[in-house]
Amino acid sequence: MTNVAVIYYSSTGHVHKLAAAAAAAAEKAGAEVRLRKVSETASEATIATSQEWTAHVATTGDITEATPADLDWADVLLFGTPTRFGLPAAQLKQFIDSTGDLWNQGKLVNKVVSSFTSTATAHGGQESTLLALNNTFYHWGAIIVAPGYADPVQFARGNGNPYGTSHVAYDATPPGAEKLGAIEFQARRAVEIATALKAGLQAA
Repeated sequence: MTNVAVIYYSSTGHVHKLAAAAAAAAEKAGAEVRLRKVSETASEATIATSQEWTAHVATTGDITEATPADLDWADVLLFGTPTRFGLPAAQLKQFIDSTGDLWNQGKLVNKVVSSFTSTATAHGGQESTLLALNNTFYHWGAIIVAPGYADPVQFARGNGNPYGTSHVAYDATPPGAEKLGAIEFQARRAVEIATALKAGLQAA
């Protein structure tokens, strides 16, 4: 069986919704799945400045926090993050920065990785955020599996990001059917490629 870890950071819930859809799609594709959030590092005072942020923190307390052991276990790593000034959120970056020991042992080599994001505006840094995450994956020796234009869902209005699913949260609008379809395809594609890769490596 292919193991999938969906690891994300979300402040107001948009990336969380994409992450949950990715986890469900991976399970449907036959994978064993762990849905994990990274630790919140913002202060309570900062969180309190946003009703949406406060509500999201309160309603996702039961989701297990990610650890490096989840990366070691997984064959597929799906990372989700909001964009912060064209870069991944610091909370996710802090988690990634804790993976040095796994990297040093070569335990992240040949992991299949893919990522997704959400921004407040249409040109708010979606692609630069995903490309910034890819820099880490190159160092790991991981195998990046982007959605590309490999399925008709990628040609739906507002989708079309070959780097990874990217939601635009105009006026706090959550991901709709088209974006959920895009992340479901992305997760399924990653599982399919990882399953084939794992079988090939085992047979070699």
